[in-house]
Amino acid sequence: MASPSSYQAEEDESLKGCELYVQKHGVQQVLKDCIVHLCISKPDRPMKFLREHFEKLEKEENRQILTQQKSDSHDEEVSPTPPNPVVKARRRRGGVSAEVYTEEDAVSYVRKVIPKDYKTMTALAKAISKNVLFAHLDDNERRHP
Repeated sequence: MASPSSYQAEEDESLKGCELYVQKHGVQQVLKDCIVHLCISKPDRPMKFLREHFEKLEKEENRQILTQQKSDSHDEEVSPTPPNPVVKARRRRGGVSAEVYTEEDAVSYVRKVIPKDYKTMTALAKAISKNVLFAHLDDNERRHP
């Protein structure tokens, strides 16, 4: 029977192999693109849409391989294009922060209260009561926003 540490090492090795395979073939980006297309289209039959999407990708890949083979046989000087060009994912936007407040600023902070008429207050109260983000407020907090 294999020891737990050797089993863990085998599992880690297998996982690394899977990650390399997925990275080599650009599977993660293909799946992300597929999900984006699915969410944009929102078809009634998502499985059919996915099947057709992957069939289209396969035909495109076969066409690229065929043109690559033709160009290789005709002209050896032209560098072949990769069958699955890696599309760079857009980088996420970095965080935006405000100025840094000191403890002294926090203690001396004076809350600015803008007086509102009855009509405005009832409209605000109605909007707050329907919004899930304000559901945790008690009655006192709702009256004095």
